[in-house]
Amino acid sequence: MRFSLSTLTARLRRDERGATAVEYGIMVSLIAVVIIVAVTLLGGNLKSTFESVACSVKGGAMTATATAADGTTSPACSK
Repeated sequence: MRFSLSTLTARLRRDERGATAVEYGIMVSLIAVVIIVAVTLLGGNLKSTFESVACSVKGGAMTATATAADGTTSPACSK
């Protein structure tokens, strides 16, 4: 009985599957945080870039002619 208990204890000490799963979980969560931060910081720039590309595909050009209610102008697609 003592031999099998010591063998089991030694085998459990060598088994690192649980530690590996925790490490992968930490890596996935850090990658998710980096993606969220990148999307938050670059979101506005990406929106204007895609609007410009969509306007170009339609055959128009981006101009600063759209006036909002607060008096600011924003780019608009004109043909």
